[in-house]
Amino acid sequence: MKNFAAKNRLPLLAALLAATMGSGCATAFDFGGLVDKKALDQIARDKLGVKSDASNPSDTAIPLTGNPTDADEEKLGREIAGRLLGAAPLVQDDKLQAYVNKVGRYVASQSSRSDLNWTFGVIESPSVNAFAAPGGYVFVTRGLYAMLQSEAELAGILAHEIAHVNARHHVRLMQKQRVVAMGHEALLKKTGDNSVKMLVGNGAEICSRALDKGAEFEADRLGVFYATRAGYDTYGLPAVLDRLDAAGATDAVTLLYKTHPLPAARLDAIDVALDGRYDKLEPGLTLPARLAKLPPAPVVKPTAAK
Repeated sequence: MKNFAAKNRLPLLAALLAATMGSGCATAFDFGGLVDKKALDQIARDKLGVKSDASNPSDTAIPLTGNPTDADEEKLGREIAGRLLGAAPLVQDDKLQAYVNKVGRYVASQSSRSDLNWTFGVIESPSVNAFAAPGGYVFVTRGLYAMLQSEAELAGILAHEIAHVNARHHVRLMQKQRVVAMGHEALLKKTGDNSVKMLVGNGAEICSRALDKGAEFEADRLGVFYATRAGYDTYGLPAVLDRLDAAGATDAVTLLYKTHPLPAARLDAIDVALDGRYDKLEPGLTLPARLAKLPPAPVVKPTAAK
């Protein structure tokens, strides 16, 4: 597999994103009529910790430095994404990456920040995890993607990460840890890329920080809502969590368990949040046959002993 320099990986993501935009993903994934949008909006108002998808208090602007714009978040997220890809490159399969972008962008179009420049990717890592960075960057590991059995499950996983971005959970975490505060003056003076680098440190490390349980449970609730609103089966994300719970602790899921509550706790929280509210909706799509296949994992040649 060609070993791209880290600086060359983001253009590859941009090219994949352009390809998905050109293909008209909203049309290709148009599930209009399959879901009662009014019923879902009522669910959002009632209950799931959301007053309405568009007016979710957690989606209001949270200062990054002063009053951040989407462009500020995107710049920060692009830097984090570049550093993450420096630690784990994209799986080299354009069809897979374009497919994941189509699904992700369609689900994101049902969310409260549909106008972000959403970018999705599958990264070359055997661990079981998914990551989000501010501004609309979402990555799933090879290890997690390999566990999926349907497009609905992929949509549920991506929807969870989309919810993290929409609610600015990682921005909040960075603020709490005073990463943003350290670079506040430099960023305000717009001294260039170095000011952003002061904020993000190592992108892979930032993505692997544990959010609090409240943020994870909120992302699960909103993720289920977004995926269902897009026409997918409501239980796509819970199905993956149930599989993880049954598998138990393994080396592959070590990082997931460090960065997320245990699957059983997440399932319990989702069950409480749902509370039968989706029962009257028509069943959503699962689309197992449409799930793009992973290419074989690259062969790692052992290094010769010196």
